[in-house]
Amino acid sequence: MSVGDEYRIRARELEARAQEWKEAAERATDPEQRKRLTDKAQRVQKQSEQASRVAGQGMDPA
Repeated sequence: MSVGDEYRIRARELEARAQEWKEAAERATDPEQRKRLTDKAQRVQKQSEQASRVAGQGMDPA
């Protein structure tokens, strides 16, 4: 498995996790909890996008 493949897999995993956090935020009734979950989803989404970019470049992020 190439480095790019590993990053593609990681990006998909992060995307799924971000979606889970988004859905949890939608179900949350407490506004503070909703904000925390939304913020977490956004952070994980950014990580997913970064991993996707690295996968597209086929190189290590360092």
